[in-house]
Amino acid sequence: MSNLSGFVKRLRDIMRNDAGINGDAQRIEQIAWMLFLKVYDAKEQDWEFNEDGYTSIIPEKCRWANWAVDDKSGSAMTGDRLLDFVNNTLFPVLKGNDIKDSDGNVLIEGVKVNASTPIKKAIVQTTFADANNYMKDGVLLRQVINVIDELDLSDYEESHAFGEIYESILKELQSAGSAGEFYTPRAVTDFMAKMIQPKIGEKMADFACGTGGFITSWLKELQKQVRSTADAAKYGNSIYGIEKKQFPYMLCITNLLLHGLDIPRVYHDNSLLKDVLDYTDDDQFDVILMNPPYGGSEKTDVKNHFPSDLASSETADLFMSVIMYRLKKNGRAAVILPDGFLFGTDNAKINIKKKLLSEFNLHTVVRMPGSVFAPYTSITTNILFFDRTKPTEETWFYRLDMPEGYKHFSKNKPMKLEHFEPVIEWWNNRQEINIDGFDKAKKYTAYKTENGDIELRDSNGLVITNYNLDLCGYPHIEEEILDPMDLIQRYQEERASLNAEIDRVLADITAILGGVRE
Repeated sequence: MSNLSGFVKRLRDIMRNDAGINGDAQRIEQIAWMLFLKVYDAKEQDWEFNEDGYTSIIPEKCRWANWAVDDKSGSAMTGDRLLDFVNNTLFPVLKGNDIKDSDGNVLIEGVKVNASTPIKKAIVQTTFADANNYMKDGVLLRQVINVIDELDLSDYEESHAFGEIYESILKELQSAGSAGEFYTPRAVTDFMAKMIQPKIGEKMADFACGTGGFITSWLKELQKQVRSTADAAKYGNSIYGIEKKQFPYMLCITNLLLHGLDIPRVYHDNSLLKDVLDYTDDDQFDVILMNPPYGGSEKTDVKNHFPSDLASSETADLFMSVIMYRLKKNGRAAVILPDGFLFGTDNAKINIKKKLLSEFNLHTVVRMPGSVFAPYTSITTNILFFDRTKPTEETWFYRLDMPEGYKHFSKNKPMKLEHFEPVIEWWNNRQEINIDGFDKAKKYTAYKTENGDIELRDSNGLVITNYNLDLCGYPHIEEEILDPMDLIQRYQEERASLNAEIDRVLADITAILGGVRE
């Protein structure tokens, strides 16, 4: 394709005219299933060339090359014929359903998966299990397919360049309403992967992996150490992911295929639906990198999978318990959690923090600015770095202030990896950084608290028992007077954040009332 930079815009311009596409999230989901099939088709061409006797799990009529490719002869499906094929043949078959004639004879067998199906084949049915075709205009659908088919993924340079384009598609999720929950800014995932220092032979996990940002950041960092075919094999076998929701799962699988992982070990499942006490050593990992969903509330049947003292109704708390039970001895973890975890005083939160400090070494807490996840949410978040080597003896807190020239991060001025440079420079030469003028808890940019007795101290140095980790917080910022255009931008971001929060609350209410949660 000669114009990769205009790829997303071309698709957006076409789909904007289709009555079936409602909003960015649906547009991205529509693009996602077509991209998956295009990328999978390129992979299958490689597998057919390199593996004797390779057979596709997709029936011939439904393989991308046999229905999507337009050879310009005038025979390519379009209009109502294309819509009928996609809705009534392609999707049912990929979901596992047979296509039968009026007498019940099977015309095309649906994709069938069992325990012995190789992962790289099984992902087809899993990816399409709950996928949707939103487009209603078959002519426009043909135009979109043709743009996507122009991609030459057999060309290394174009395939690599398209990986960057795909990342821009994922980034749009951050402002796509409630879909933003599936995307963690790459500056954050890259920083965490860098500081966790991957090693060849280790296995990392993300139990709510969204679009696969932590996995790809881990792979990018690990790739630097690959020196042999043995290293390459360990590299390809180094990841494990679980994603509950279909849309981000599809995006994640495509992301990993684009990153050269022929066997993406990511599963469409719910990490909270297994008793944590049933986990064995085989279920544990060397490294865990995560941004658990937060702000959600789980039902009683989910909480029943956790010991009563850890059974929080807050999703992020439950994931913290899963992480602690699934981290290997001597393993390392980096986890993003909201401020509410640090200072929360309900019984479950206190018990989770007590377990964290008494059984794990919480050595560093990096406090991030509130607009890192804007415009999806303005909730202030933190990165907790800990390992399973010993009980916590001391914890360093580092407040990462806004970089010079920034009032807040936004869609047009997102956080970059370079903005983490102050904490990266401080990491290996830790010293307290004192700023006069604020109270004890907030006057430090970097501060160390001694936890030898598994107790923390308040701003006056008094021992407290509620495990309050709210140290090195942000001082009060005076009201900003913004340029009119900046004010409009801020309003739009705050509105997007509020809409996303409303979506989450409505989904929780629907679930409580017995409805189907998306």
